[in-house]
Amino acid sequence: MKENHGIIGDAHAGSWHRQISLLAQESVDEMRRTGLALHAGDFAENILTEGIDLKHLPVGTVLRVGKTRLQVTQIGKECHNDCEIRRLTGKCVMPTDGIFAIVLTGGTITAGDEIEEEKP
Repeated sequence: MKENHGIIGDAHAGSWHRQISLLAQESVDEMRRTGLALHAGDFAENILTEGIDLKHLPVGTVLRVGKTRLQVTQIGKECHNDCEIRRLTGKCVMPTDGIFAIVLTGGTITAGDEIEEEKP
């Protein structure tokens, strides 16, 4: 991850407030119960988490993933009109459960890295 940019080569990277998207595995599991065969990345999330109540983190929260630091900038987003998941099921978790962040400190992250809320 590149500071103030996001993931190099990612379509959502750049100098704006939604450089990185995070979604809880628990939210994906909830959508699977509707009968959809969903996989990691189907919601275009950059980071899939487990055991963190993402949607209740306040904007401004700083998360540490290894040496990388992310700052939460937005909770949820409006689904676009062509959201296939919403068309198929009538709902999508991104408007309520997805969160977005900017990269404060760049670095490399890997699957299984711990995510910790940085205390002031």
